[in-house]
Amino acid sequence: MKNIEEKLAGVRTIGISGHVRPDGDCVGAVLALYNYIRDYDPDIDVRPYLEPIPNVYRFLKGSETICDPRTAEAVPAFDLFIAVDCGDASRLGAAAEFLVDAGTVVCIDHHVSDHTFASDNYVREDASSTCELVFELMDVNRITEEIAACLYTGIINDTGVFQYSCTSAKTMNVAGILMEKGIDYPKIVNDTFFIKTYNQNRVMGQALVDSRLYLDGRCIVSAVSLEQMREFDVQPKHMEGIVSQLRVTKGVEIALFFYGNEDGTWKGSLRVNSDFNAAEVAAVFGGGGHVKAAGFTIAGSLSECTKRVLSEIEKRLQAA
Repeated sequence: MKNIEEKLAGVRTIGISGHVRPDGDCVGAVLALYNYIRDYDPDIDVRPYLEPIPNVYRFLKGSETICDPRTAEAVPAFDLFIAVDCGDASRLGAAAEFLVDAGTVVCIDHHVSDHTFASDNYVREDASSTCELVFELMDVNRITEEIAACLYTGIINDTGVFQYSCTSAKTMNVAGILMEKGIDYPKIVNDTFFIKTYNQNRVMGQALVDSRLYLDGRCIVSAVSLEQMREFDVQPKHMEGIVSQLRVTKGVEIALFFYGNEDGTWKGSLRVNSDFNAAEVAAVFGGGGHVKAAGFTIAGSLSECTKRVLSEIEKRLQAA
């Protein structure tokens, strides 16, 4: 696939979705594509599907049109279904049902994973974000200020505002082009990446206080239980940023953070400063992601889960 337009010929209905618990890159990619198609192919019926998005992304054009696939009314089979920021069909959650009857399935992604659920893939694991790849598929002259805001939001989310190693010279060039579209980029950065609610700051502070060093100080681990989340009145989407804050601890190579899920499992996140491959560890527990940033879900008590993940980390550190 060279551009998005080649997939639109003869298409009358399109569904777009991304992974469960959508982050900024996922939301930005879905809405950038939605707005692009709506603006330049208004005769196409295009519908975005995502689980409820964080409120900080509600300023993006088209966010009010997003449907929750878990509660959406039955729709006819889509001529084209576009999955973004998702390397495995199961990560689409309820939206995976749309794959069954779709005429064509396209996947746009930058994760190290299995993309065989799609008939056409635009996947580059070295890209900073899915939004960077969506940019590549668009006619730059057709990118409006609103579309640019969606793409820029996704890029800064997955690059940590250009501080993560996935940031390349190309990423910076793309960001520069988007800035020239007239977006209020300082406000986007501040409002979607840095600003936290009072309760978010409180729960992050608790996670930092409760953190512990392991493996001779090479790994830092912390967790927020479901009970603590209820105590601080925060949700899973408010956990973003905690593992990244753990990662910047001096002398630490690997940060591991858990938070409790409603079903009793734990959501685990890994962030890496060294050459360690986080995706390999996540894959052991059925997860995935990138070399320096990955995630997974694991069942068991917190102490058991911590021991199991640390064991996998230690084996790889010793081998290296």
